[in-house]
Amino acid sequence: MYPFIFRTFFARMDPERAHHLVIPVIRVLGVWPFAPIARALTRPDPSLRTRALGLQFDSPFGVAAGFDKNAVMTEGLYALGFGHVEVGTVTAIPQEGNPRPRLYRLIEDRGLINRMGFNNAGAGAAAARLRRSGRRSRRTILGANIGKSRVVDVEQATADYVTSTELVAPVADYLVVNVSSPNTPGLRGLQAVETLRPLLEAVRDAAGSTPLLVKIAPDLPDEEIAAIARLAVDTGLAGLVATNTTIAREPLQTPAAAVEAMGAGGLSGAPLRSRAVAVLRIVRDAVPADFCVISAGGVETADDVRERLAAGADLVQGYTGFIYRGPLWARQINRGLARGR
Repeated sequence: MYPFIFRTFFARMDPERAHHLVIPVIRVLGVWPFAPIARALTRPDPSLRTRALGLQFDSPFGVAAGFDKNAVMTEGLYALGFGHVEVGTVTAIPQEGNPRPRLYRLIEDRGLINRMGFNNAGAGAAAARLRRSGRRSRRTILGANIGKSRVVDVEQATADYVTSTELVAPVADYLVVNVSSPNTPGLRGLQAVETLRPLLEAVRDAAGSTPLLVKIAPDLPDEEIAAIARLAVDTGLAGLVATNTTIAREPLQTPAAAVEAMGAGGLSGAPLRSRAVAVLRIVRDAVPADFCVISAGGVETADDVRERLAAGADLVQGYTGFIYRGPLWARQINRGLARGR
């Protein structure tokens, strides 16, 4: 049913507009009486319970940052069967992001290109929503992904990240430092080890007892990926998220002229799969067994999740697959994983 709906309705619509139309539907699924009904239909099998970051996840499969930027769909996404939701990316200063259009589908490749630019209502607004969700005795595990405010100079990035940390860390189950989006000028330069160390140390100190992770790009050389992984261990982080979107554009089935017309941005979805697996293996080899590694990028099926777990991931995240698989995506993956146990 959903493939037909996608082809005849959503595929003809601007991707960002389609996303905003879906938000209220998912939010409704998170409130009574719909939430218990939806969760009864999607609840992961008990065999999928996973321990990571000192927390118990109902499933190793969760929603990557970018889908719920402002923490408005957390209960609905939990009701749909996801084991965790990573909200954001949020910034200390609210921002509109880049000019539209800024989100494109590559349907032949089952991918997306985005240059959203961290559009969000700010870390303060996200913290307030996370706090309200906590008061409702939520059971889903919520991560918060933080990035640099666009108007803040790179030289002042550490203080900007600390501000966001102080707002969201007390109300999140874990925190992720995003230094790897290609859509904020100068951001990826923060991944250099000599620059990244003081930033991570400052955010770690501000985060207190909240587990802290760092999210890296797939476009770094293998040796730099390993160096960042070792740095994350050395600075006392709880884990690492691999990977963000890529600026690479090959190989793709979508005609090159069409891709070029879409312009700059990060590519996600199926084209990222092989590189994401390779980066996961590099990271896993560079860190201790008890260091949490979350794999993201090109995840669409239960077999994809199973491959990441076998390659050393503790948790797995997806986003683009939601666009092409629809609202029962998490249930499909969880049932596929349970059949393989």
